[in-house]
Amino acid sequence: MNYKKNHQDLLSKLEKKLGVQFNDLSLLKRALTHRSYLNEQKEPNLQQNERLEFLGDAVLELITTDYLYHHYQNQEGELTSWRAAVVNTKSLAEVAETFSLEKFIFLSKGERRDIQTDEKSKQSLLADTFEAVLGAIYLDQGYQIARKFVEENLVDKLKEIIKNGSYRDPKSLFQEKAQEKFGITPSYNVLDEWGPDHAKQFKIGLYLDNRLVSEGVGPSKKEAQESAAQKALEKEFGEK
Repeated sequence: MNYKKNHQDLLSKLEKKLGVQFNDLSLLKRALTHRSYLNEQKEPNLQQNERLEFLGDAVLELITTDYLYHHYQNQEGELTSWRAAVVNTKSLAEVAETFSLEKFIFLSKGERRDIQTDEKSKQSLLADTFEAVLGAIYLDQGYQIARKFVEENLVDKLKEIIKNGSYRDPKSLFQEKAQEKFGITPSYNVLDEWGPDHAKQFKIGLYLDNRLVSEGVGPSKKEAQESAAQKALEKEFGEK
């Protein structure tokens, strides 16, 4: 009973921070459940959050694209760069930290210990969990509430990114330059992945048509893509 009550209290506390009251609180719990946590628990029907993360990622891209389209008259290249900057791992992790999201994630003891010493892994965890929470909000509350949540928490960051020019991340910058010079949009493919579920590493290849331009490695596909893009910028355009 105390176990269930402690979880209920934790979820209710996060609801208040998010400003969203769930109809189905189990969706929020699932959004906060990292795959490593399942290895230590005997709780029946417990599900990890990767499917919700997948959904939340798509919802986030749609909402930010919709906002940019209706509020800015800039060309596609700039809008794409701005969107990429506001939904990247670092940006989402910073938003997650405003809710103290780390305190609410259900993790294994080993995973929690690891993120205390590895800032990149911590950022990736927070960004992924934020996307999963957004996926849960979308399923529970619908598109309009999900959009309101994103706009309230990301629009100020977007305006700041545009103002200070920090939107020029490696991935969007390489895409812009590749389209301008070669008329080709780069693509990314997973070349390899290894490690246990709670500490995976990915090798991503960046391609222009069928030509492999560079490879990047990271603890998430996003970070491996960014690493590959940075190497491609150096190789193709001499930019560091």
